[in-house]
Amino acid sequence: MYYLFFKRFLDIVLSVVAIVITLPFLLIISIMIRLDSPGPIIYKGIRSAVNREVFQIYKFRTMVDNAEKKGGFSTASNDERVTKVGQFLRKYKLDELPQFFNVLSGEMSLVGPRPQVLYYTSKYTDKEILILSVKPGITDLASLYFSSMDQTLGDIDVDNKYETEIEPIKNILRIRYVQERTFLMDARILIETACNLLGVQNITRLNIKP
Repeated sequence: MYYLFFKRFLDIVLSVVAIVITLPFLLIISIMIRLDSPGPIIYKGIRSAVNREVFQIYKFRTMVDNAEKKGGFSTASNDERVTKVGQFLRKYKLDELPQFFNVLSGEMSLVGPRPQVLYYTSKYTDKEILILSVKPGITDLASLYFSSMDQTLGDIDVDNKYETEIEPIKNILRIRYVQERTFLMDARILIETACNLLGVQNITRLNIKP
């Protein structure tokens, strides 16, 4: 109970701080997306939440409009659906910034299993259902393990590669997080995520192995 209370408290405080600090960048990115290609500035994707409920995840749009209808869920390293501005945003994870609003509204947490599309969660085994027992997050162990997803997938048969090779490993790490989560683990995941984004040496020495 105390863990959940203080976790939510920190989610709110840190999200407000992050939104205030990044507000100028949010405005600049919005203008860049608007000038780069037609379509909405914010992508709203349907994702699974706690107990198989669903919510809309917010991201800056990095692909052409209606990209999911023009291809699969996974993104190849040379995916033609990705816009010029989108390539830049995805490289530096800037497309994820709007998710602080998801955290603020209580749909997500800063740390937790990355929210997944219903196609994959509908296939969860009895053991994997445990993943949906906690709030999805902006970052987690799986996000750190696969920090460069587009490069990991390559450009050949990416949807099949993701489903057969990558998703099973992600689920192992997601389950591990749910079973072992603590304030210390959350803090170390946040610090390591920040280190990765800033390109500095990791100082937490978090052991991430599937």
